[in-house]
Amino acid sequence: MKYVSYLLGGLSAAAAATYSVVYLTRWEWQRALICGVLLLVIEGLLVGTALLSRLGRLERQLADSGRRTEEVWRRLQESRAEDGARFRWLEQDTADGTHRTYVFVPVLMAAGALLSGVAWVVQRISAATVRPGTERRLAGRLARLAAPGDERHGRVPELEDREAVPRPRVLRTAVVSGTAVAAALLLALLVDTLSDATQTRPAKTTGAAATTVVYEVRVRGSDGASARALAARELWESCRRSTAALNVHAALTRLDGDVWAGVIRPALSAHDVMRLRGCLADATAHRTSAKVLGESQVREVH
Repeated sequence: MKYVSYLLGGLSAAAAATYSVVYLTRWEWQRALICGVLLLVIEGLLVGTALLSRLGRLERQLADSGRRTEEVWRRLQESRAEDGARFRWLEQDTADGTHRTYVFVPVLMAAGALLSGVAWVVQRISAATVRPGTERRLAGRLARLAAPGDERHGRVPELEDREAVPRPRVLRTAVVSGTAVAAALLLALLVDTLSDATQTRPAKTTGAAATTVVYEVRVRGSDGASARALAARELWESCRRSTAALNVHAALTRLDGDVWAGVIRPALSAHDVMRLRGCLADATAHRTSAKVLGESQVREVH
């Protein structure tokens, strides 16, 4: 489920970033702003999901460690004697409360000396009678405790044979470097394309005499024709200033109902037409939405 949420979040973030670029290219700033905020929200959700997953993992590890500690403590409590005294000679049986250790201490010292002598004799006997294959069998038993390794040339490598620093992974480094370079080139291409589509340049001259834009206006919460006409004119006056050209002559005419046609002289460049269309589609006027029905370049008739 965690990976499904990561997948859905990644797809949503990619879609929001894509539409942000598309709306910026179309000069639809309000929609681009909404997509940018949505992208930030999705990124925040993904980061929060990752952090919660890590915190849950740490909490489970701490809980497991606490359970193991409680189990060890319980075992120690169970292994403790119920009477609390391991040696009877340490109990306070005398009336004056003194311990009866005056007999045990000399016996303990003598037994220690005797056991040391017996151990020395056993060590001498075993050293004199040991067979050559004993150490080999002991080495075979201790082989399970050796450092793991792959067999090379019919033998298991010793710990000293291992390299202190592993060799660099050339193929992995090349793949990672190539991916990073490709991502950097793709990002540079994306930035160049976006800047090329949105930056303002000197308008290229066209053979047209005027530019005509036809759009439909809708006003929420108002049924009056005069209110819709005022909203259409406010929207037109606001959007015609979004172009690089001055647009001194920009007449607006009602065609039919809420359909309006704006005529700008001289004709706009393709970049300015895109900016004007994006502004009208963005509908920044109060409670007003517009739908661009089409635009055209009007040729001069001789």
